[in-house]
Amino acid sequence: MVNLDEITMAEDKKENNPALGTELTLQEELDAMSNTQRAAVLMLLLGEEQAANIIKYLGPKEVQNLGAAMNSVQDLSQEAIDAVLDEFLAFIKKQSTIGLGTSEYIETVFTKALGPDKAASVLSKIMPGAASKGLEILEWMDARAIADMIRAEHPQVIAIILSVVEHQVAADILAFLEKDIRSEVIRRVASLDTVQPSAMQELETIMKKQFAANTSAASATFGGVKAAAKIMNFVKSDLESAVLGGVEELDQDIAGKIQDNMLSFENLGGSDNRSIQTLMREVEPDMLMIALKGASEMVKDKFFANMSTRASAMFKDEMEAKGMLRMTDVDDAQKQIMRIAKKLSDKGELVLAGRGDDYV
Repeated sequence: MVNLDEITMAEDKKENNPALGTELTLQEELDAMSNTQRAAVLMLLLGEEQAANIIKYLGPKEVQNLGAAMNSVQDLSQEAIDAVLDEFLAFIKKQSTIGLGTSEYIETVFTKALGPDKAASVLSKIMPGAASKGLEILEWMDARAIADMIRAEHPQVIAIILSVVEHQVAADILAFLEKDIRSEVIRRVASLDTVQPSAMQELETIMKKQFAANTSAASATFGGVKAAAKIMNFVKSDLESAVLGGVEELDQDIAGKIQDNMLSFENLGGSDNRSIQTLMREVEPDMLMIALKGASEMVKDKFFANMSTRASAMFKDEMEAKGMLRMTDVDDAQKQIMRIAKKLSDKGELVLAGRGDDYV
């Protein structure tokens, strides 16, 4: 029997910070930079006052990402900084005076600089009528405060709010809500699609009571099974089974669809080596063998790469010797391992890809 405690971990690959890399050529240094890092360089060149005027229009996540990028580029070579500025100036010079100042131009620039998702979020804050002030304020509130604000509201209103905020925040809000409504709220999140103006107006009314913010009510599209699944991915492992069990009692079909869209064993293929090593120390070798029998080659290779050559060979032989296994046994083993992985992720001991733990 293979003892995973004796498995020698593969050597960690040396990672280079793309923003540092003094040994890189100028072109390599530029190629390694993300658009966010380029924006960070421009922010640093603007000076404190001008940079602050821009940052105040960003959301919490954008501020966090830009701040991290600003920190990562502080050791860039002067040549790289000059090149980034030259790129920006060259881009601006290509724009005609007709394009400057139009909404299409602004959308194009922001999309190229920040990517479609972040650009949409920023544009919703700076384009007239593009966002609801009432919903914006939720981004700056902590989960407990939001939960206290909405706990007495109808489950449908709570479901809409959980669909609006980030999934991790939504999971924390769910944990602060009363036990008897958690499953009903998640069921309603999964059932959401297009929210009609009347429902949005009800949400706006709640926001106005809290913040005296006047906003326009328009139909909106959010929620759905995938949104509910993403929220459940961030829910603590001890709460997950209770909520999903409650949803299953309310609607088995929706419960099944939520589970189908939640994190699966395949997500482990995107975790880093240190996390895989941590997980292997907590999982029985026999359970891992059964789980890997039904895994993709990518996931198998991820685990084998974190074993020594000898241990990997022995593990493969024993796994092959198990012969054909029932899919129900394989699924059960994979689910047990994912429960262990999620508990380790809750403790901060494991980076679980797809749960928001991913590093970039």
